[in-house]
Amino acid sequence: MHIRTVPLMRTVSDEFARRPAAPWAAAKGLDAVLGAWRKDSSMRRNLRLDETLPATEGRYAQLPEGLAPSLLDALAKRGVERLYDHQARAFELASSGRHVVVATPTASGKSFCYHLPVLDRLVRERDARALYLFPTKALSRDQEDGLRGLMTDAGIEVGAITYDGDTPGDARRAARERAGILLSNPDMLHAGILPHHAAWARFFSNLRYVVLDELHTYRGVFGSHLANVLRRLVRIARFHGSEPTFVFASATIGNPSEHASRMIGAPVELVDQSGAPQGERHVMLYDPPVVDEALGIRASYVKTAVRLTADLVRAEVPTLVFGQSRNTVETMLKYLRDRLAKDHVDPDLIVAYRGGYLADTRRRIERGLRDGNIRCVVATNALELGIDIGSLDAVVCAGYPGNVAGLWQRFGRGGRRSGSSASVLVTSSRPLDQYVATDPSFVLGAPIEHARIDPDNVEILISHLKCAAFELPFEEGEPFGDVPTEAVADALGFLEDHRVVHAAPNGVGKRVWHWSTDAYPANHVSLRSVGWDNFVVIDLETDHTIAEMDWRSTHTMLHEQAIYQHEGEQYQVERLDFENHKAYVRKVEPDYYTDAMTHTRVSVLSEDDGAWVKLGGNGHGVATGVGDVSVVEKVVGYKKIKFHTHENVGYGDVRLPEMQMHTTSFWLTVPEDAVRAQRVDRAVVLDALEGIGSAMHLVAAVGLMCDPRDLGQTLGDRSDPDGPPTSEGGGPGFDPTIFLYDHVPGGVGLAPRLFVEREALLLRTRALIEGCPCKAGCPACIGPGAPGGDPSGIKGLALELLASLGVAAIQ
Repeated sequence: MHIRTVPLMRTVSDEFARRPAAPWAAAKGLDAVLGAWRKDSSMRRNLRLDETLPATEGRYAQLPEGLAPSLLDALAKRGVERLYDHQARAFELASSGRHVVVATPTASGKSFCYHLPVLDRLVRERDARALYLFPTKALSRDQEDGLRGLMTDAGIEVGAITYDGDTPGDARRAARERAGILLSNPDMLHAGILPHHAAWARFFSNLRYVVLDELHTYRGVFGSHLANVLRRLVRIARFHGSEPTFVFASATIGNPSEHASRMIGAPVELVDQSGAPQGERHVMLYDPPVVDEALGIRASYVKTAVRLTADLVRAEVPTLVFGQSRNTVETMLKYLRDRLAKDHVDPDLIVAYRGGYLADTRRRIERGLRDGNIRCVVATNALELGIDIGSLDAVVCAGYPGNVAGLWQRFGRGGRRSGSSASVLVTSSRPLDQYVATDPSFVLGAPIEHARIDPDNVEILISHLKCAAFELPFEEGEPFGDVPTEAVADALGFLEDHRVVHAAPNGVGKRVWHWSTDAYPANHVSLRSVGWDNFVVIDLETDHTIAEMDWRSTHTMLHEQAIYQHEGEQYQVERLDFENHKAYVRKVEPDYYTDAMTHTRVSVLSEDDGAWVKLGGNGHGVATGVGDVSVVEKVVGYKKIKFHTHENVGYGDVRLPEMQMHTTSFWLTVPEDAVRAQRVDRAVVLDALEGIGSAMHLVAAVGLMCDPRDLGQTLGDRSDPDGPPTSEGGGPGFDPTIFLYDHVPGGVGLAPRLFVEREALLLRTRALIEGCPCKAGCPACIGPGAPGGDPSGIKGLALELLASLGVAAIQ
């Protein structure tokens, strides 16, 4: 009997394994995909940027000598024998009681920068307490599990407990009594903890650290509110006898130290040189080809991003795709699943992640990413934040997110500390995207935008002074954070005049202001400027809640007959119960999705300043102004857009209440004489002004280094010759007016800066239009259009109009 069969089979098997892959076998891995893209001539023609950033070595430091022995043991169990140098520096500063902000890229180990000083203090001081604040519930829950394990290994007996709206009653009691580290969010601190600080006396009297993660997200109105919440927090901690040290963690922004200092009204040390290693990164910018030269329209950036992502998924490259909106994300998910079904790719390997998903859905997706059971996730900016999603090799951004900081926060979610990764930006036809595509070095070399807040905004400050007075009486001469005592006294006098507080002598010659109404002020102050609760989405077939939606998004996504997209499936909204905040949906299989149409009206409430601008030539000049405005938005209808072809196949009406906010605006009013003096009909002149407004919006966003979505733009008029400009009525009337307004209630100071830079704004707007290579106008400058067959189109008329207003070409 011969028994040579097994060795022979092994030899044949080994030989077979050494053979090259069959020509019909698809190549796997990131390098294979990048190689194929670079060989594709049509891809190369539209690849505006293809840069390889080399890998960087890590810079390390020894574990601090003074670190508690039990904490050293816990780190050793995790294989941590040394720190990155930025982690060691942050530990040194925080441990010495200095406020510190760590501003390093994603995946650089920022959590250790605050965990180590906090845990070291808890080991040494049994009664010490720390407060961790995260912008979302998801982030605090994400941190909780890992933190608990580290504390257990270090022998720290007090717990880490998440305290938010989902925390049950018994856990809330445990948090007050036993939590060494309390993980929460600004909203809960504002409305659920500070007003009840007496019940938290033990916690506040032993508060040693306050950690604020994702500092870069606290900008605009939300950030301005939070700065005032922190003023209240410091005031209450001081009342209970503690002076906590603040530790901030931020993705890369242009002004981390200044921003953190503004948050707490005190100097903050900066740690911004990352010691973490970084693998090689391939950065690409793909600008889809022009499909309509007359209008300057390019191929769909959504479908292009889907095509590139499909290449990566087929090659088994873990990929993250960012969309610009919830609707875009769901549409891209459907397109990806449809496209990859031909390749027999399991649709469950491709998922979406966005706001509106229920907590258990988000946890399931996060767990699948960490475990490697999901190959591709299509997400909104909800995944820009530091939720642990494991290692991803590629990031595709469908559209420029509006600022360089946001782009690199998205790119930073892919590629970890070793190995190659790819970061791909697919630009759309929108002006800012085309601005970036025209100068792709902008992606690598542009200055990072600043985060801006205005905590002294009168409306916001007064709201939080009310909350602070409810929490503790104000004594005469007492400051409120870095607000001068005189300003605090004036504000309290204003509240006293309105019978919100009342003053009484304290027996030592000073007055004390006490809360004097029966209202609970924190309930009437929304940090995120949305004063209504979320709507829930209920499936009529199962009677189960499948999602939730914020009040503003409900108007555009949950109006009756809307196609609501959820995890790649479509539901039609059968009924919207606006009063009870419920939307009832039924699963359908349409060949279209819906896109809401919004009408915006702006009217000036008060003018703070005004100026006449004339920059040369014999033009009329133009009136500019800045002040407070009322902005009213109303969803007036919706379009039906066919899947894949993006054809408009119908319309529908929407009847919902208006959305109103007060904010600040810069405006530019064109004299009616200048409009009538043009060579074309008035309607065409207004089209040209719309184009100038679009170009001005782009120039303003780039100049202010802000997200274009932070700045609203519309065309109105001066209906009353003696009154302020407005955009009321069916369309612009006399003295058409371009409005550029802060797109957040109360404003954050963008409009006043535009007024100061008004001359440069006008000159740069003309330079943008004039310098665009298009002939008649395109999305990169003023929008498409060549009315009446005029070869110069809107573009030529816009330049003539600017010249007639005295905005001459730059010599």
